[in-house]
Amino acid sequence: MDIYEESIGTDRLPQLRTQQSSKFRFADSLTELVPCRVSTMTSDPDLDQLAEIELRKEEEEEERGGLGDPSAPPRRTSCVDSAHPYYDVARHGMLQVTGDDNYGRKLITFSCSCMPPSHELNHQRLLQYLKYTLDQYVESDYTVVYFHHGLRSTNKPSLRWLRDAYKEFDRKYKKNLKALYVVHPTNFIRILWNIFKPIISHKFGKKLTYVNYLAELRDHLNYQQLIIPPEVLRHDEKLRAAQKGGPPPPAKVPPPRAPLPTQQFGVSLQYIRDKNKCALIPPVMSQTVSYLKQKGLHTEGIFRRSARVQLISEVQKLYNLGRPVEFERYGDVHVPAVILKSFLRELPEPLLTFALYDRVQDILQVESSLRVDAVKEVVESIPEHNYIVLKYLTCFLHMVSQESIINKMSPSNLACIFAVNLLWPPHGTVSLRALTPLNIFTQILIEHYRTVFGSRCPPAQVLP
Repeated sequence: MDIYEESIGTDRLPQLRTQQSSKFRFADSLTELVPCRVSTMTSDPDLDQLAEIELRKEEEEEERGGLGDPSAPPRRTSCVDSAHPYYDVARHGMLQVTGDDNYGRKLITFSCSCMPPSHELNHQRLLQYLKYTLDQYVESDYTVVYFHHGLRSTNKPSLRWLRDAYKEFDRKYKKNLKALYVVHPTNFIRILWNIFKPIISHKFGKKLTYVNYLAELRDHLNYQQLIIPPEVLRHDEKLRAAQKGGPPPPAKVPPPRAPLPTQQFGVSLQYIRDKNKCALIPPVMSQTVSYLKQKGLHTEGIFRRSARVQLISEVQKLYNLGRPVEFERYGDVHVPAVILKSFLRELPEPLLTFALYDRVQDILQVESSLRVDAVKEVVESIPEHNYIVLKYLTCFLHMVSQESIINKMSPSNLACIFAVNLLWPPHGTVSLRALTPLNIFTQILIEHYRTVFGSRCPPAQVLP
């Protein structure tokens, strides 16, 4: 067993493609060159040169095998406000925050194919931008998806920078990182692991999962939420075609089937109402809110934490089968918190409705002093059933924020968590740029609950 296998286990090794067999031989020889203590044997320039040689070999092999694009990667500019403090880096669109994964954790992606050539990017600024963005989310559990395709000899940072970056991301960043998915790994990743093994903790290594094909991500997160560069999509198709010796197989998408009469997740509010004796508040929402109101208001970081995957799947299944759920038996107040978020996230249409997406995005165009009235006007325009459910939920979140001295969940913190679960665009996913107006809108909803919802009181209104 080599140094790489000892660190993460043979079951986590990437099943690299047969076209890359020569890379294994290269890595085997590199294992002899890369010491168990990096600082004692091979200098940074030597390691950088070895890594660059490997990247160039991969580029050549991809081009020979029809897996690469010999042309330079297309230049793209992300729709980022020029006033952004890191506009020079953010405009390339390398980093995206795209909602939550299947376990209620914030989902962050990094795409190498969006990285410009090294001489056009200040890597120290890149590091500062990464920290600036992550600082908004690392107090909660989060997941990172790293799209490796597109890292080339022309745009890769130096190994010294990578090592400094790993050290710069201290325990604050690593503690709540629950999963790191490396998509389309190549032997270059193995080289990096060999080099950095002395400074990478065993705990961090256990969070790492290799993903050879995009379809494998569906088992872990909402694939439709991901912002995947076109180059990565094309590369994935070529890999699957090469693996099978023919056209790529269809992605693993569960076949559509009629929902159960008792279904709670993945069906509309109207469906749930029709199947539950015209109950306006879906049972999964009323039960989770009721439990959290009694047991969770004083829990520090409520809604920030994820829960065991098996428990979440079990509870969702019980709800969908119409069976009783007793949260007390799970002994974890974060279970109902994750269930509530996942229920909102799996609605076919967001609670705030697709029709309001553009109006919510326009909140930044409104003067700060007028935003509460603007939010109130938007909310009062949604259908009555959605309004009743939204008012019920927001009333509860306002209660949570009232205990923020104890639970640390201010309206701003709650907005960062719930915004992407209340509204998303009808096509595509929420971009990093779109998050700011979503968060501001949701914060106003929670902080100014009584003003926003004070005028409209439907006769059938239910409050927690």
